[in-house]
Amino acid sequence: MAGGLPHPLIIFRELNIALGADPTVAAGSPLDPMLYPVPTHVWFTWLAMAILVIAGLLVRRKLTLVPGGLQNFFELIIGGLEDFVVANIGEKGRQFMPILVSIFLFVLTMNYLGLIPGCDAPTANVNTNAAMAIFVFLYYNYVGIKTWKAGYIKHFLGPMPVLAPLMLVLELISHCARPLSLTLRLLGNIRGEEIVLVLLFTLAPVVSTLPMYFLFILAKSIQAVIFFMLTMIYLKGAVEHAH
Repeated sequence: MAGGLPHPLIIFRELNIALGADPTVAAGSPLDPMLYPVPTHVWFTWLAMAILVIAGLLVRRKLTLVPGGLQNFFELIIGGLEDFVVANIGEKGRQFMPILVSIFLFVLTMNYLGLIPGCDAPTANVNTNAAMAIFVFLYYNYVGIKTWKAGYIKHFLGPMPVLAPLMLVLELISHCARPLSLTLRLLGNIRGEEIVLVLLFTLAPVVSTLPMYFLFILAKSIQAVIFFMLTMIYLKGAVEHAH
C-alpha cells in the first residue's frame, strides 16, 4: 500500500495476481500480492502518469487561439509558473520549464490521489519521493557541469581560497543532504495528512472528513509548490556564477 494504510481498492492486488503473484501469501510478506510483483505505490504512480498523459492529449486535440476549458486551465498554471521562474532565474530559466512544470504537475497529481476514496498518494511512500529527489539531484548537477564544465567545482569552494578545503566538505555535505531533505519533507507531510484523514474518517466518517478535505487540498498543493520551488532554486544555483 502506497502509504502503508489500509484501503478498499483491490484492483491492483488482482492485477498482481494476474501477473503471477500467489493469492494465498500472508499480508505483510515480501510476496504479498499487494506488494509483488508490482508494489501498490508503483501502480498509483503509473495511474498519475496516465492521468497526466490523457489530460495532455485532450488539451492537444483542441488547441485554439482563444483558450477554454482544459487549455485555459493548463495555460494559467504553466504561464504563472513560467513567470515565476523567469523572475527568479532570468530568461535562461525558460529552458528548464518542461522539467519544472512536469515535476509540479506530477507531484500535485500524486498528492491528490490520496484524497480519492480507495486510493493512496504515491508520495506517501518513501521510495517514490526518493526517486524524484535523486532525479532532481542528478539533473541540477548535470546542468551545472554542462554549463561550467570543470569550473563547476568553484560552486563548492566558497569565496575565499583559504577556506576552500573546509567549504568543499561543507558544500558536499549540504548538496548530498538535499535529496534526503526533499524526500522526507514530502513524505512527512503527505503521509501525516493521510493518517489524520483515516483517523478522522474512523471517528466521524462524513462530518469530520469533508471540512478537512479543503484544508488537505491546500496543503497538498503547497507541498507540490515547495518541491517545484526547491528544484528551481537548485537549478538557479547551478547556472549562476560561483561567488
